Amino acid sequence: MSNHRVLILEDQPFQRGFLANMFNAAPGIATDTCGDAAHAVEMCHWRRYDLVVTDLMMPGVDGIQFIQALAAQEHRPMLALVSSASQRMMASARLMAESLGITVLGILPKPVGPADVGELLAQLELASADAAPASTAAEAPIVASRERLCEAISGGQITAWFQPKKSLDSGLVVAAEALVRWRHPEHGTLQAGRFLPLIQQHGLEPALLRHILKASVQAQARWREQGFRIPVSINLPPHLLERSSLPDELLELTLAHGGVPADLCFELMESSTTHHVSDYYAGACRLRMKGFGLAQDDFGQGLSSVHNLVSTPFTEVKIDRALVRGCARDPALHSALATVIALGSKLGLNIVAEGVETDAELATLRRLGCNQVQGFLISRAIPAETFGALLDQEKAAHRHTDLGHPDTRATR
Repeated sequence: MSNHRVLILEDQPFQRGFLANMFNAAPGIATDTCGDAAHAVEMCHWRRYDLVVTDLMMPGVDGIQFIQALAAQEHRPMLALVSSASQRMMASARLMAESLGITVLGILPKPVGPADVGELLAQLELASADAAPASTAAEAPIVASRERLCEAISGGQITAWFQPKKSLDSGLVVAAEALVRWRHPEHGTLQAGRFLPLIQQHGLEPALLRHILKASVQAQARWREQGFRIPVSINLPPHLLERSSLPDELLELTLAHGGVPADLCFELMESSTTHHVSDYYAGACRLRMKGFGLAQDDFGQGLSSVHNLVSTPFTEVKIDRALVRGCARDPALHSALATVIALGSKLGLNIVAEGVETDAELATLRRLGCNQVQGFLISRAIPAETFGALLDQEKAAHRHTDLGHPDTRATR
């Protein structure tokens, strides 16, 4: 385990010492303690902590005010909430912290045990490993002209990478989500957040959508040559449905490159919507009439609603990671997740959980009847050729272990 510095903020001396002893027992952990939130803010200003473990219910400056003050600092350590407060209050505190840009590794109800601390430190180790490349991506935003972006799209620098989706029934990779990446000649491989705002600003979302669709169909053709039929999901900002000809254009492009509409699913993102609701429903219906799949993305966050889920001809529902993360420990999240999965099943939808990062979350989703999962526990997004190699490796391993599961991905 790497070396990490942890600050424990707890106003009760016994609890503070008890927590400190458990953290100090772990190798590579240096622990400081504090019983006053205002003082803890000063400590975080002068010393760089990797993790702050804080109570919520404290006299004077409480845990919520402490988190708000922490978010105003240049360095924001990761956070764990430890409290006897209700699960709903803890969940609200978590959402508040995350909305301020703070990573919350866990919510631990009192009393905390050694196993809880061990799991939290394992999460800290994983998050710290991810932070190195993430820090590069968090540098100054990319500056590029419309002409430069068009060249990057047409020249294939901006293209699709694919994140695998695994079946919880067979344990095999059965689908993928296309995620946009830019292989920048100067800045390396950039994730979408670095340049999508520029794509939107310059009105290039339709061009990017067509480009990702073409790249996805071409990748599917290569995978079919290997013997695999892999459906691919593609993000579609709903405001593009204001263009009434979009479904026709997408179908024409798909068929022109040898694609199969049934093997493509458009995920309607919740980051935008149409000015008039009729355009949304008209576009959704026409996409389904053309044979494409349709998914409600990010269900459980933001604008997504049960009404929209039952009123739109979706074939799939993507459960947002906000409902997945911590579902194995949080009874409220567990109940909400069970309700969403049960509703999706009754509606006949394929149910996909995104953002799966732990074995405990995976086991919970399997017990609740979720169909597919994606997330860092399975794989990050990878280039199409790497995805093909992954399929071959998995098929070879599957045959070797002779688990008896049929390979539903193979072309017939």
